[in-house]
Amino acid sequence: MHVMRGLILLMAMLSFGDLRAAPPNIVFILSDDHRYDFMGFHPNAPEFLETPAMDRMAAEGAHVRNAFVTTSLCSPSRASILTGQYAYNHEVVDNSRMIREGAVFFPELMQKAGYQTAFVGKWHMGGHTDAPQPGFHKWISFPGQGAYNDQELNVDGQRRKVSGYITDVLTGLAIDWMKAQDGKKPFMLYLSHKAVHAEFIPAPRHLDRYVTAPIKYPVTMPLTERNTGDKPKWTRDQRYGWHGVDYMYHGEMSFDTAYRRYNETLLALDESIGRVLEHLEKSGLARNTLVIYMGDNGFSFGEHGLIDKRHAYEESIRVPMLAWGPGLIAPGTRVDRMVLNVDIAPTLLDAAGAAVPANMDGRSFLPLLRGRSATGWRDAFVYTYYWEYNYPHTPTVFALREDRYKYMFYHGLWDKNELYDLEKDPIERVNLIDDPAHKERAEAMRKRLFDVLEKENAVDVKFQRPLHGQQDDRLIPHH
Repeated sequence: MHVMRGLILLMAMLSFGDLRAAPPNIVFILSDDHRYDFMGFHPNAPEFLETPAMDRMAAEGAHVRNAFVTTSLCSPSRASILTGQYAYNHEVVDNSRMIREGAVFFPELMQKAGYQTAFVGKWHMGGHTDAPQPGFHKWISFPGQGAYNDQELNVDGQRRKVSGYITDVLTGLAIDWMKAQDGKKPFMLYLSHKAVHAEFIPAPRHLDRYVTAPIKYPVTMPLTERNTGDKPKWTRDQRYGWHGVDYMYHGEMSFDTAYRRYNETLLALDESIGRVLEHLEKSGLARNTLVIYMGDNGFSFGEHGLIDKRHAYEESIRVPMLAWGPGLIAPGTRVDRMVLNVDIAPTLLDAAGAAVPANMDGRSFLPLLRGRSATGWRDAFVYTYYWEYNYPHTPTVFALREDRYKYMFYHGLWDKNELYDLEKDPIERVNLIDDPAHKERAEAMRKRLFDVLEKENAVDVKFQRPLHGQQDDRLIPHH
Protein backbone atom coordinates (compact mmCIF):
# COMPACT_ATOMS: atom_id res chain seq x y z
CA MET A 1 0.00 0.00 0.00
CA HIS A 2 2.80 2.43 0.92
CA VAL A 3 4.65 1.56 -2.30
CA MET A 4 1.49 2.18 -4.33
CA ARG A 5 0.92 5.54 -2.64
CA GLY A 6 4.51 6.52 -3.33
CA LEU A 7 4.12 5.57 -7.00
CA ILE A 8 0.93 7.62 -7.29
CA LEU A 9 2.62 10.61 -5.69
CA LEU A 10 5.61 10.29 -8.04
CA MET A 11 3.42 9.99 -11.14
CA ALA A 12 1.45 13.00 -10.01
CA MET A 13 4.59 15.06 -9.48
CA LEU A 14 5.69 14.25 -13.03
CA SER A 15 2.34 14.81 -14.71
CA PHE A 16 0.54 17.45 -12.70
CA GLY A 17 3.07 20.21 -13.24
CA ASP A 18 1.73 23.74 -13.13
CA LEU A 19 -1.74 23.83 -11.62
CA ARG A 20 -2.99 26.10 -14.39
CA ALA A 21 -1.98 23.63 -17.12
CA ALA A 22 -5.22 21.74 -16.54
CA PRO A 23 -8.03 22.88 -14.26
CA PRO A 24 -7.92 20.55 -11.25
CA ASN A 25 -10.83 18.86 -9.62
CA ILE A 26 -11.52 20.34 -6.20
CA VAL A 27 -12.90 18.67 -3.08
CA PHE A 28 -13.67 20.92 -0.13
CA ILE A 29 -14.58 19.09 3.09
CA LEU A 30 -16.07 21.06 5.98
CA SER A 31 -16.78 19.81 9.49
CA ASP A 32 -18.67 21.44 12.34
CA ASP A 33 -17.12 22.42 15.71
CA HIS A 34 -13.87 20.52 15.16
CA ARG A 35 -11.20 22.23 17.22
CA TYR A 36 -7.80 22.86 15.70
CA ASP A 37 -5.71 20.51 17.82
CA PHE A 38 -7.91 17.40 17.92
CA MET A 39 -6.04 15.60 15.15
CA GLY A 40 -3.85 12.64 16.00
CA PHE A 41 -0.63 14.12 14.64
CA HIS A 42 -1.05 17.42 16.50
CA PRO A 43 1.21 17.73 19.56
CA ASN A 44 -1.72 18.99 21.68
CA ALA A 45 -4.14 16.23 20.68
CA PRO A 46 -5.53 13.79 23.24
CA GLU A 47 -3.05 10.92 23.43
CA PHE A 48 -5.72 8.34 22.65
CA LEU A 49 -7.23 10.07 19.57
CA GLU A 50 -6.79 8.21 16.25
CA THR A 51 -7.18 10.15 13.00
CA PRO A 52 -5.14 8.28 10.36
CA ALA A 53 -6.71 10.08 7.38
CA MET A 54 -6.06 13.55 8.77
CA ASP A 55 -2.57 12.43 9.74
CA ARG A 56 -2.07 11.27 6.18
CA MET A 57 -3.24 14.58 4.70
CA ALA A 58 -0.72 16.41 6.88
CA ALA A 59 2.10 13.99 6.03
CA GLU A 60 1.46 13.86 2.28
CA GLY A 61 0.23 17.43 1.91
CA ALA A 62 0.04 20.60 3.99
CA HIS A 63 -0.93 21.47 7.52
CA VAL A 64 -2.07 25.08 7.80
CA ARG A 65 -0.97 25.57 11.39
CA ASN A 66 -2.52 28.98 11.96
CA ALA A 67 -5.97 28.80 10.42
CA PHE A 68 -8.71 30.98 11.90
CA VAL A 69 -12.31 32.00 11.44
CA THR A 70 -13.37 35.63 11.53
CA THR A 71 -16.57 34.77 13.43
CA SER A 72 -16.62 31.52 15.39
CA LEU A 73 -20.23 30.56 14.79
CA CYS A 74 -21.64 28.10 12.26
CA SER A 75 -23.72 30.22 9.88
CA PRO A 76 -21.49 33.33 9.77
CA SER A 77 -18.40 31.21 9.16
CA ARG A 78 -20.09 29.15 6.44
CA ALA A 79 -21.24 32.33 4.71
CA SER A 80 -17.69 33.70 4.91
CA ILE A 81 -16.37 30.51 3.30
CA LEU A 82 -18.87 30.75 0.46
CA THR A 83 -18.59 34.50 -0.19
CA GLY A 84 -15.00 35.27 0.84
CA GLN A 85 -16.40 38.09 2.98
CA TYR A 86 -16.52 39.02 6.66
CA ALA A 87 -19.82 38.61 8.51
CA TYR A 88 -20.51 42.34 8.58
CA ASN A 89 -20.29 42.37 4.77
CA HIS A 90 -22.32 39.27 3.89
CA GLU A 91 -24.69 40.09 6.82
CA VAL A 92 -25.10 36.56 8.17
CA VAL A 93 -24.01 37.63 11.64
CA ASP A 94 -25.80 34.83 13.51
CA ASN A 95 -27.44 31.46 12.87
CA SER A 96 -30.76 32.90 11.66
CA ARG A 97 -29.94 35.86 9.40
CA MET A 98 -30.40 35.65 5.67
CA ILE A 99 -27.54 36.26 3.27
CA ARG A 100 -27.21 39.78 1.88
CA GLU A 101 -29.19 40.30 -1.30
CA GLY A 102 -26.89 40.09 -4.28
CA ALA A 103 -24.21 38.07 -2.50
CA VAL A 104 -22.37 35.65 -4.79
CA PHE A 105 -21.16 32.19 -3.73
CA PHE A 106 -17.83 31.06 -5.15
CA PRO A 107 -19.38 27.89 -6.70
CA GLU A 108 -21.43 30.17 -8.98
CA LEU A 109 -18.17 31.55 -10.35
CA MET A 110 -16.74 28.05 -10.69
CA GLN A 111 -19.75 27.06 -12.76
CA LYS A 112 -19.00 29.96 -15.09
CA ALA A 113 -15.41 28.71 -15.27
CA GLY A 114 -16.68 25.38 -16.61
CA TYR A 115 -16.90 23.30 -13.44
CA GLN A 116 -19.51 20.74 -12.49
CA THR A 117 -20.44 21.47 -8.89
CA ALA A 118 -22.15 19.63 -6.06
CA PHE A 119 -23.13 20.40 -2.47
CA VAL A 120 -23.59 17.45 -0.14
CA GLY A 121 -24.46 17.95 3.51
CA LYS A 122 -25.17 20.60 6.10
CA TRP A 123 -26.05 24.06 4.77
CA HIS A 124 -27.20 25.74 8.01
CA MET A 125 -27.02 29.29 6.77
CA GLY A 126 -29.67 31.97 6.53
CA GLY A 127 -32.31 30.28 8.65
CA HIS A 128 -33.10 26.57 8.50
CA THR A 129 -33.69 26.14 4.79
CA ASP A 130 -32.50 23.11 2.88
CA ALA A 131 -33.67 24.45 -0.50
CA PRO A 132 -31.20 24.16 -3.39
CA GLN A 133 -28.87 27.16 -3.52
CA PRO A 134 -27.20 29.01 -6.42
CA GLY A 135 -23.96 27.58 -7.74
CA PHE A 136 -24.61 23.85 -7.49
CA HIS A 137 -25.59 21.43 -10.24
CA LYS A 138 -26.19 18.74 -7.61
CA TRP A 139 -27.84 19.48 -4.28
CA ILE A 140 -28.14 17.18 -1.25
CA SER A 141 -28.91 18.76 2.11
CA PHE A 142 -31.22 18.89 5.15
CA PRO A 143 -32.74 21.61 7.37
CA GLY A 144 -30.80 23.21 10.20
CA GLN A 145 -28.63 20.97 12.35
CA GLY A 146 -30.11 17.74 11.01
CA ALA A 147 -29.87 14.39 12.80
CA TYR A 148 -27.05 11.90 13.21
CA ASN A 149 -29.20 8.93 12.22
CA ASP A 150 -31.83 8.28 9.53
CA GLN A 151 -31.96 11.86 8.23
CA GLU A 152 -34.45 12.98 5.59
CA LEU A 153 -32.57 14.62 2.73
CA ASN A 154 -33.46 17.19 0.11
CA VAL A 155 -32.05 15.80 -3.13
CA ASP A 156 -32.37 18.35 -5.91
CA GLY A 157 -35.63 19.61 -4.41
CA GLN A 158 -37.11 16.18 -3.69
CA ARG A 159 -37.21 14.81 -0.14
CA ARG A 160 -36.31 11.24 0.72
CA LYS A 161 -35.49 9.42 3.93
CA VAL A 162 -32.10 7.74 4.03
CA SER A 163 -31.23 5.15 6.66
CA GLY A 164 -27.85 5.15 8.31
CA TYR A 165 -25.33 7.31 10.13
CA ILE A 166 -25.20 10.78 8.60
CA THR A 167 -21.41 11.02 8.18
CA ASP A 168 -21.34 7.71 6.32
CA VAL A 169 -24.42 8.58 4.23
CA LEU A 170 -23.09 11.94 3.09
CA THR A 171 -19.71 10.46 2.24
CA GLY A 172 -21.28 7.70 0.16
CA LEU A 173 -23.46 10.16 -1.77
CA ALA A 174 -20.49 12.44 -2.39
CA ILE A 175 -18.39 9.59 -3.76
CA ASP A 176 -21.31 8.41 -5.91
CA TRP A 177 -21.50 11.87 -7.45
CA MET A 178 -17.79 11.91 -8.20
CA LYS A 179 -18.08 8.48 -9.81
CA ALA A 180 -20.87 9.81 -12.06
CA GLN A 181 -18.65 12.53 -13.56
CA ASP A 182 -17.56 11.78 -17.13
CA GLY A 183 -14.23 13.61 -16.95
CA LYS A 184 -15.12 16.07 -19.70
CA LYS A 185 -15.30 18.90 -17.18
CA PRO A 186 -13.48 19.43 -13.89
CA PHE A 187 -15.62 19.10 -10.80
CA MET A 188 -15.93 20.88 -7.47
CA LEU A 189 -17.41 18.90 -4.58
CA TYR A 190 -18.41 20.69 -1.37
CA LEU A 191 -18.85 18.00 1.29
CA SER A 192 -20.27 19.59 4.43
CA HIS A 193 -20.58 17.37 7.49
CA LYS A 194 -22.86 17.63 10.51
CA ALA A 195 -20.16 16.09 12.69
CA VAL A 196 -18.91 16.87 15.24
CA HIS A 197 -21.70 19.16 16.45
CA ALA A 198 -23.46 18.52 19.76
CA GLU A 199 -25.22 16.43 20.78
CA PHE A 200 -22.15 14.30 20.15
CA ILE A 201 -23.44 10.98 18.81
CA PRO A 202 -20.74 8.67 17.43
CA ALA A 203 -21.35 6.00 14.83
CA PRO A 204 -22.51 2.76 16.50
CA ARG A 205 -19.21 1.10 15.61
CA HIS A 206 -17.33 3.79 17.55
CA LEU A 207 -19.59 4.11 20.60
CA ASP A 208 -17.61 3.68 23.83
CA ARG A 209 -14.29 3.36 21.99
CA TYR A 210 -12.91 5.92 24.44
CA VAL A 211 -15.20 5.29 27.41
CA THR A 212 -12.24 4.69 29.72
CA ALA A 213 -9.81 7.08 28.03
CA PRO A 214 -8.05 9.44 30.45
CA ILE A 215 -8.98 13.11 30.22
CA LYS A 216 -6.34 15.78 30.58
CA TYR A 217 -8.22 18.83 31.87
CA PRO A 218 -6.99 22.29 30.84
CA VAL A 219 -5.01 24.08 33.54
CA THR A 220 -7.28 27.12 33.09
CA MET A 221 -10.42 25.08 33.80
CA PRO A 222 -10.49 25.09 37.66
CA LEU A 223 -12.25 27.96 39.40
CA THR A 224 -9.19 29.49 41.08
CA GLU A 225 -8.06 33.03 41.68
CA ARG A 226 -5.13 32.51 39.34
CA ASN A 227 -7.45 31.44 36.53
CA THR A 228 -10.26 33.96 37.05
CA GLY A 229 -8.86 36.88 39.04
CA ASP A 230 -8.05 39.08 36.05
CA LYS A 231 -10.72 37.73 33.68
CA PRO A 232 -13.95 39.53 32.73
CA LYS A 233 -16.87 38.74 35.02
CA TRP A 234 -18.93 37.32 32.15
CA THR A 235 -16.53 34.38 31.82
CA ARG A 236 -16.97 33.46 35.48
CA ASP A 237 -20.76 33.79 35.21
CA GLN A 238 -20.85 31.61 32.11
CA ARG A 239 -19.31 28.68 33.98
CA TYR A 240 -22.75 28.07 35.51
CA GLY A 241 -24.75 28.31 32.30
CA TRP A 242 -25.42 26.49 29.02
CA HIS A 243 -21.87 26.97 27.75
CA GLY A 244 -20.02 26.57 31.04
CA VAL A 245 -18.28 23.55 32.56
CA ASP A 246 -20.35 23.59 35.76
CA TYR A 247 -23.80 23.47 34.09
CA MET A 248 -23.05 22.56 30.49
CA TYR A 249 -26.13 22.11 28.33
CA HIS A 250 -28.08 22.66 31.57
CA GLY A 251 -26.92 19.35 32.97
CA GLU A 252 -28.02 17.23 30.01
CA MET A 253 -24.52 15.76 29.60
CA SER A 254 -21.52 15.53 31.90
CA PHE A 255 -18.23 17.09 30.85
CA ASP A 256 -16.40 13.76 30.77
CA THR A 257 -19.09 12.07 28.69
CA ALA A 258 -19.24 14.98 26.24
CA TYR A 259 -15.46 15.01 25.88
CA ARG A 260 -15.22 11.30 25.13
CA ARG A 261 -18.25 11.24 22.81
CA TYR A 262 -16.84 14.21 20.90
CA ASN A 263 -13.67 12.26 20.19
CA GLU A 264 -15.65 9.15 19.23
CA THR A 265 -17.79 11.22 16.83
CA LEU A 266 -14.59 12.44 15.17
CA LEU A 267 -13.69 8.89 14.13
CA ALA A 268 -16.33 8.58 11.39
CA LEU A 269 -15.39 12.04 10.14
CA ASP A 270 -11.79 10.91 9.78
CA GLU A 271 -12.95 7.74 8.02
CA SER A 272 -14.93 9.92 5.62
CA ILE A 273 -11.79 11.81 4.64
CA GLY A 274 -10.00 8.51 4.18
CA ARG A 275 -12.75 7.19 1.90
CA VAL A 276 -12.56 10.31 -0.27
CA LEU A 277 -8.78 10.06 -0.63
CA GLU A 278 -9.03 6.34 -1.39
CA HIS A 279 -11.60 6.97 -4.13
CA LEU A 280 -9.44 9.65 -5.72
CA GLU A 281 -6.47 7.27 -5.76
CA LYS A 282 -8.32 4.25 -7.12
CA SER A 283 -10.07 6.29 -9.81
CA GLY A 284 -6.83 7.90 -10.98
CA LEU A 285 -8.10 11.36 -10.06
CA ALA A 286 -5.58 12.02 -7.29
CA ARG A 287 -2.97 13.40 -9.69
CA ASN A 288 -5.31 16.24 -10.72
CA THR A 289 -7.34 16.97 -7.58
CA LEU A 290 -6.93 19.45 -4.75
CA VAL A 291 -8.52 18.46 -1.42
CA ILE A 292 -8.93 20.96 1.42
CA TYR A 293 -10.32 20.05 4.83
CA MET A 294 -11.26 22.50 7.57
CA GLY A 295 -13.63 23.08 10.49
CA ASP A 296 -16.24 25.85 10.47
CA ASN A 297 -15.14 27.08 13.92
CA GLY A 298 -13.28 25.86 16.95
CA PHE A 299 -14.58 24.46 20.23
CA SER A 300 -13.55 24.95 23.85
CA PHE A 301 -13.38 22.02 26.21
CA GLY A 302 -12.94 23.56 29.62
CA GLU A 303 -10.48 26.34 28.85
CA HIS A 304 -11.36 29.30 31.11
CA GLY A 305 -14.29 27.24 32.42
CA LEU A 306 -16.05 27.39 29.03
CA ILE A 307 -17.29 25.03 26.35
CA ASP A 308 -18.56 25.79 22.84
CA LYS A 309 -17.26 28.68 20.72
CA ARG A 310 -18.44 32.30 20.07
CA HIS A 311 -15.76 33.91 22.26
CA ALA A 312 -12.35 34.99 20.93
CA TYR A 313 -10.08 32.66 22.88
CA GLU A 314 -7.77 30.54 20.73
CA GLU A 315 -9.76 27.31 21.10
CA SER A 316 -12.79 29.07 19.63
CA ILE A 317 -11.27 30.98 16.72
CA ARG A 318 -8.64 28.49 15.53
CA VAL A 319 -9.66 25.67 13.20
CA PRO A 320 -8.06 22.59 11.67
CA MET A 321 -7.00 23.02 8.06
CA LEU A 322 -5.31 20.48 5.82
CA ALA A 323 -4.61 20.44 2.10
CA TRP A 324 -3.71 17.46 -0.09
CA GLY A 325 -2.83 17.53 -3.75
CA PRO A 326 -0.15 15.22 -5.17
CA GLY A 327 2.02 17.22 -7.54
CA LEU A 328 0.73 20.52 -6.22
CA ILE A 329 1.66 20.35 -2.55
CA ALA A 330 4.94 18.91 -1.37
CA PRO A 331 4.60 16.26 1.35
CA GLY A 332 5.07 17.61 4.85
CA THR A 333 4.38 21.24 3.94
CA ARG A 334 3.76 23.49 6.95
CA VAL A 335 2.08 26.86 6.50
CA ASP A 336 2.67 29.20 9.44
CA ARG A 337 1.07 32.39 8.11
CA MET A 338 -2.42 33.39 9.26
CA VAL A 339 -5.03 31.87 6.94
CA LEU A 340 -8.72 32.75 7.38
CA ASN A 341 -12.05 31.27 6.38
CA VAL A 342 -12.53 34.23 4.02
CA ASP A 343 -9.47 32.97 2.12
CA ILE A 344 -11.12 29.72 1.00
CA ALA A 345 -13.19 31.21 -1.84
CA PRO A 346 -10.27 33.17 -3.39
CA THR A 347 -8.00 30.14 -3.06
CA LEU A 348 -10.35 27.72 -4.79
CA LEU A 349 -11.11 30.24 -7.53
CA ASP A 350 -7.37 30.77 -7.97
CA ALA A 351 -6.81 27.02 -8.21
CA ALA A 352 -9.54 26.83 -10.85
CA GLY A 353 -7.95 29.64 -12.87
CA ALA A 354 -10.98 31.86 -12.29
CA ALA A 355 -10.87 35.56 -11.48
CA VAL A 356 -11.26 36.55 -7.82
CA PRO A 357 -13.86 39.33 -7.37
CA ALA A 358 -12.58 42.57 -5.88
CA ASN A 359 -15.28 42.57 -3.19
CA MET A 360 -13.90 39.43 -1.54
CA ASP A 361 -12.15 40.22 1.73
CA GLY A 362 -9.92 37.15 1.60
CA ARG A 363 -6.85 36.30 -0.42
CA SER A 364 -5.64 33.16 -2.14
CA PHE A 365 -3.20 31.15 -0.04
CA LEU A 366 -2.42 28.82 -2.93
CA PRO A 367 1.16 30.22 -3.12
CA LEU A 368 1.65 29.30 0.55
CA LEU A 369 0.50 25.74 -0.11
CA ARG A 370 3.04 25.54 -2.93
CA GLY A 371 5.86 26.74 -0.68
CA ARG A 372 6.12 30.15 -2.28
CA SER A 373 6.26 33.55 -0.63
CA ALA A 374 3.21 35.79 -0.46
CA THR A 375 4.19 39.45 -0.52
CA GLY A 376 2.33 41.64 1.93
CA TRP A 377 0.58 38.79 3.70
CA ARG A 378 -1.49 39.84 6.74
CA ASP A 379 0.08 40.19 10.16
CA ALA A 380 -3.28 40.49 11.94
CA PHE A 381 -7.02 40.09 11.46
CA VAL A 382 -10.20 41.41 13.02
CA TYR A 383 -12.68 39.08 14.71
CA THR A 384 -16.36 39.87 15.34
CA TYR A 385 -19.10 38.10 17.22
CA TYR A 386 -22.47 39.80 17.66
CA TRP A 387 -24.53 39.08 20.78
CA GLU A 388 -27.40 36.62 20.29
CA TYR A 389 -30.69 36.78 22.16
CA ASN A 390 -30.81 32.98 22.31
CA TYR A 391 -27.42 32.67 24.01
CA PRO A 392 -27.23 35.83 26.13
CA HIS A 393 -24.25 34.73 28.22
CA THR A 394 -21.63 35.67 25.56
CA PRO A 395 -21.35 39.40 24.82
CA THR A 396 -20.58 41.09 21.53
CA VAL A 397 -16.86 40.61 20.92
CA PHE A 398 -14.54 42.67 18.75
CA ALA A 399 -10.98 41.37 18.70
CA LEU A 400 -7.68 42.06 17.00
CA ARG A 401 -5.47 38.99 16.67
CA GLU A 402 -1.88 39.75 15.71
CA ASP A 403 0.96 37.27 15.33
CA ARG A 404 1.98 37.74 18.95
CA TYR A 405 -0.64 39.78 20.79
CA LYS A 406 -4.42 39.59 21.00
CA TYR A 407 -6.77 42.35 22.15
CA MET A 408 -10.43 41.63 22.98
CA PHE A 409 -13.05 44.35 23.39
CA TYR A 410 -16.50 43.65 24.86
CA HIS A 411 -19.48 45.78 23.88
CA GLY A 412 -22.55 46.52 25.95
CA LEU A 413 -21.57 45.40 29.46
CA TRP A 414 -19.72 46.79 32.47
CA ASP A 415 -16.64 44.60 32.40
CA LYS A 416 -12.97 44.55 31.53
CA ASN A 417 -11.35 43.87 28.18
CA GLU A 418 -8.45 41.49 27.58
CA LEU A 419 -4.90 41.58 26.21
CA TYR A 420 -2.60 38.58 25.87
CA ASP A 421 0.99 37.91 24.87
CA LEU A 422 0.48 34.68 22.94
CA GLU A 423 4.20 34.01 22.72
CA LYS A 424 4.76 34.00 26.46
CA ASP A 425 1.23 32.96 27.41
CA PRO A 426 -0.30 30.74 24.69
CA ILE A 427 -3.06 29.51 27.03
CA GLU A 428 -4.24 33.10 27.64
CA ARG A 429 -3.99 32.88 31.41
CA VAL A 430 -2.52 36.29 32.27
CA ASN A 431 -4.65 39.26 31.19
CA LEU A 432 -2.33 42.21 30.58
CA ILE A 433 -5.07 44.81 30.08
CA ASP A 434 -4.35 46.54 33.43
CA ASP A 435 -0.58 46.13 33.28
CA PRO A 436 1.02 49.63 33.06
CA ALA A 437 3.82 48.17 30.94
CA HIS A 438 1.28 47.28 28.25
CA LYS A 439 -0.95 50.35 28.43
CA GLU A 440 0.36 51.86 25.20
CA ARG A 441 0.09 48.54 23.38
CA ALA A 442 -3.53 48.07 24.48
CA GLU A 443 -4.43 51.59 23.33
CA ALA A 444 -2.67 51.11 19.99
CA MET A 445 -4.39 47.78 19.36
CA ARG A 446 -7.79 49.22 20.26
CA LYS A 447 -7.20 52.05 17.81
CA ARG A 448 -6.13 49.64 15.07
CA LEU A 449 -9.16 47.43 15.75
CA PHE A 450 -11.68 50.25 15.54
CA ASP A 451 -9.96 51.86 12.57
CA VAL A 452 -10.70 48.66 10.66
CA LEU A 453 -14.25 48.30 12.01
CA GLU A 454 -15.12 51.90 11.16
CA LYS A 455 -13.60 51.62 7.71
CA GLU A 456 -15.66 48.49 7.07
CA ASN A 457 -18.82 50.03 8.56
CA ALA A 458 -18.92 47.21 11.11
CA VAL A 459 -19.21 49.09 14.39
CA ASP A 460 -23.01 49.07 14.47
CA VAL A 461 -24.03 46.12 16.61
CA LYS A 462 -26.44 43.90 14.70
CA PHE A 463 -29.70 43.17 16.49
CA GLN A 464 -33.03 41.62 15.60
CA ARG A 465 -36.24 40.79 17.41
CA PRO A 466 -36.23 37.64 19.59
CA LEU A 467 -37.03 34.57 17.53
CA HIS A 468 -37.38 31.87 20.18
CA GLY A 469 -36.43 31.04 23.76
CA GLN A 470 -33.21 31.81 25.59
CA GLN A 471 -30.76 29.31 27.04
CA ASP A 472 -30.48 31.52 30.10
CA ASP A 473 -30.83 29.16 33.07
CA ARG A 474 -28.11 29.33 35.72
CA LEU A 475 -27.04 26.69 38.19
CA ILE A 476 -26.64 29.25 41.01
CA PRO A 477 -27.55 32.93 41.29
CA HIS A 478 -24.87 35.59 40.92
CA HIS A 479 -24.85 39.05 42.45
